[in-house]
Amino acid sequence: MERAGDVVRTQGNVAVVRCDGEAHPDIGAAVVDENLDGVGRVVDVFGPVARPYLAVTPDDDVHLPLLVGQTLYVR
Repeated sequence: MERAGDVVRTQGNVAVVRCDGEAHPDIGAAVVDENLDGVGRVVDVFGPVARPYLAVTPDDDVHLPLLVGQTLYVR
């Protein structure tokens, strides 16, 4: 399991995750929380190369506002 980053905000139906460094998961990667519960999938990578952001679309049963401040991981 690899750390994806921290959820900094939500926008519409997307969680915005700030990566820790240049390394980031590929688009389409499955994202989980610290309990290994599925959260969603990476749909975009954007922002500065040194520390990009991820756009993560949630799974159907995920309530986005509860994710803000959480650390997410990639399987």
